[in-house]
Formats: sequence, structure tokens, C-alpha cells
Amino acid sequence: MLPDALRADEDRDMTRDRDVVTLKRSSPEALAEAADINFVTHAGWLQARLQGMRVFDQGDLMLLDSGLPCDTFNFVCRARLSAGAAEERAAETIGHFRRAGRPFSWWVGPADRPRDLGDILLGAGLLRAETERAMAADLEGLQPGDFAPPGWHVRRVSSESELRTFAELNATHWTPPDPHVLRFYELGAAALLTHHCPLWFYVGYLDDVPVATGELTTGDGVVGLYNIATLAAHRRRGYGTALTQHLLLEARARGYRTAILQAAPAGVSLYERLGFRSFGDITEYKPPAAASPPR
Repeated sequence: MLPDALRADEDRDMTRDRDVVTLKRSSPEALAEAADINFVTHAGWLQARLQGMRVFDQGDLMLLDSGLPCDTFNFVCRARLSAGAAEERAAETIGHFRRAGRPFSWWVGPADRPRDLGDILLGAGLLRAETERAMAADLEGLQPGDFAPPGWHVRRVSSESELRTFAELNATHWTPPDPHVLRFYELGAAALLTHHCPLWFYVGYLDDVPVATGELTTGDGVVGLYNIATLAAHRRRGYGTALTQHLLLEARARGYRTAILQAAPAGVSLYERLGFRSFGDITEYKPPAAASPPR
């Protein structure tokens, strides 16, 4: 049985989400909750469907274990812990990955509880790895701009070879390239390429050369942007902006009205130009050996 946060009718059109969220009618708390569920879908939809991977919906938190020795796909998130039990639950959850001998990261965002969860994780031996900005954009007011450089085009991934290209580009953002990223998408190809998959992958091409990636994840009335990345040799040429706008327009055409994302400090100004506004911070905590990742 799938966890509640990932349960969906496999036969319905995933672009017709049950309650489309609009910023004008949503409180910051409701937006943060929707963003958390969207992140769970991004991080756990595939893992809930593959042998050897697990998603544990424990009611007060989500634990996602890919079975791979790679913290890119091993998460703890969506914590709603009571103040009295938070220290014990944190120790139990961290113990799961320590016993398995797998690296992981614990993401703490605006909706997580208790408020001092970050301090509790520090006390349990984790370290702050990085803090990103939680941002949202109103797609109803999105104004299309001419961001596409000459020779630029974007294709949605629809075949195993295109998914492999997406994975290869993502793997290069580690030094050296992370083979576990390639393995994850290889194992998941059959599920990720089905019509009901809520994760949509895109590759941006300069002429016929793949240079950038992006992902749209649909879930809980919003669309999330993930894996927005450009090869190092092609950065600062407008490809990231052009790809992001393409994804936003694609989401709006499918009926979505709110987009959310997690922006690294260097990307905040780019997303602000596209209409995104902050609704809090998201901090990643990791064990000491992994707190300074090579990405």
C-alpha cells in the first residue's frame, strides 16, 4: 500500500489536480503545506514503486530510503513532531540510516514542527549543509518574455534515451559525476515514462547539444520546479532562465496556477525576475561526513 501522501488514482489525468492552489486565496501556512506534499511526491513517488526502495509515512514525518549509497535520494522531510517527542523521534530516524550505513539528508522547511527542529537535529549530531529559499509564483500573472537564445529549444523527456540524457546531465553536477544518479533513473525508467507519472522531465538543447535540465512535479494543487541546472560551460548565457520560463508556461497551460521551488542563494534574483516571492527558508541537515557535498 502506498503512503497517504503519495496515493493517487493511477488512471486519472495527473494534470487535473484535485484542488488547484492559487496564491491569492492561500495562506502562507497552506502554501507551505502544499509545498511539502509536492516535495514528498518529487522525492518519493518513484521510491514507493520500486523493489528495494522504501517510503515510510510515519504520520509525524516522512522517511524515504532509496537503498542507494547516495544522499541525493535518501531523505527525511515533512516533520510534524510534538515538542515532547521530537528528540527521541529524531534519534530513531537518524538511527535508521546509521544502521543501514547509508548517507541521507533531513530537510526542514517553514511547515515543519517543532519550531526548534533544526536545533534538535544539531544536538543529534547533524550539521547544516545549506539553506535555500522557498519561493512561489502566481502563474495567472506570468508575463511571457523572449528569453530564448538563438538555437535554443526544450523537449519533454519521452523515451529511455532522453531520460538517460537527463540523468547524465544531472550526474555531472557532482565532481566526479555521481554514478548513483544514473542508476536511480535507470531503475525507474519504466515507471517514470508512464502517462500517469506526476514527475515530468525536460532537457534544454542548444541546437542538438543538451545543456540544461528541469523537472515539473505535480502534487497537492501546485507544480514544483526541481533539477533546474545548466552545464558549467554554458552558464550565465540565459539558458536557465529560458528553461524555467518554458516550464512555467507548460504548467500554466496544464491548468496550474501556483509554482513552487527551492532556490539556492545564487538563483534567488533570477527567480524573482520571473515573479517568484519567498515564503520561508528550507535548510538541509546532514551527518558530518556529508555536510559539505562535492556538488
